[in-house]
Amino acid sequence: MSVLLDHKPGASVRLSAFPEDRPPSSTSRGCIENHSSVKRTRIINHMNHTDVPEFLLLGLTDDPELQHFLLGLFLSVYLVTILGNLLIILAVSCDPHLHSPMYSFLCILSLADICISTTTIPKMLLNIQAQNEHISYTGCIAQIGFVLFFGGFENCLLAAMAYDRHVAICHPLTYTVVMTPRLCAMLILLSLLLSIADALLHCLMVLRLSFCTNREIPDFFCELAQVIKLACSDTLINNFLMYFVGTLFAGVPVSGIIFSYTQILSSILRKPSVEGRRKAFSTCGSHLSVVSLFYGTGFGVYISSAVTDSSRKAAVASMMYIVVPQMMNPFIYSLRNRDMKEALRKIITRIHLSLMGSPALGLFFLKETK
Repeated sequence: MSVLLDHKPGASVRLSAFPEDRPPSSTSRGCIENHSSVKRTRIINHMNHTDVPEFLLLGLTDDPELQHFLLGLFLSVYLVTILGNLLIILAVSCDPHLHSPMYSFLCILSLADICISTTTIPKMLLNIQAQNEHISYTGCIAQIGFVLFFGGFENCLLAAMAYDRHVAICHPLTYTVVMTPRLCAMLILLSLLLSIADALLHCLMVLRLSFCTNREIPDFFCELAQVIKLACSDTLINNFLMYFVGTLFAGVPVSGIIFSYTQILSSILRKPSVEGRRKAFSTCGSHLSVVSLFYGTGFGVYISSAVTDSSRKAAVASMMYIVVPQMMNPFIYSLRNRDMKEALRKIITRIHLSLMGSPALGLFFLKETK
């Protein structure tokens, strides 16, 4: 906007809001005023229609000393998660004794754990190292989609593994007939399709939202509920879909797991020998521990977010859900499963011999211990 001030009789000085505008001469005043008007219109339109450039991930703390501690802690957790799950995948792939539906599901579960950890932890480590809390709008939407996809996929896989244990314990004579490779592939494919549909639905619904000046996410990753809270537009449909689809997507697998383990418990209690009961419990103990950890931390996140107003406590709860189960799953399966422990021992011995410069000896040892 221009302001005209009387300087002396017959003359005036124009003060422009734009520094590049110079006081016009009487011959060019009309052209420059038209140019300034067009420029202001373009700037106003640009401000009104600019997309959201980025969000801010506030993380777990603002204390620099604690941030350095968290950098080392989460880097260690990430490396342990990657190494542990890779060892599970190698053990299942290399040991013919583990080529069964249960361990095939476990192998894919370990891959999902690696992916969901890689989606969230490296970005947090990068932000702490660079002292930069920013994440782009596209990166935030992508992070939401990948977290929902891999989390939902893991949710469906746990239900498929529960069904596998149900058939193995309750119908052992027909196990190989029921749990065919075709059925396992169909269960994995169905889990993939459902997870993709869930992630795409929520991402498309977030894309329709508009965001104002407050773009601070009180977490170390783009969590769906936190992003929806920042929107300026109506979020009624988003909140309804988040709770309805989330309840449906988690409720059906949980109901299937509860039903499977109800039948498993009933079948175990009918076994006459104590040794038979112990073996039956040992076959499903690892999976039951993983299920308890996964859903226990998941429900803890939503309960804590509902009963507490502290954003930091909600961020810590999210960490327990998105970091801890993925790190603990390899330990649970390796410590509670004798076949897995034996397969891991072979893999670690072979790796050790290869690093010592004897790859042929490592291969020979692996063949001899099969």
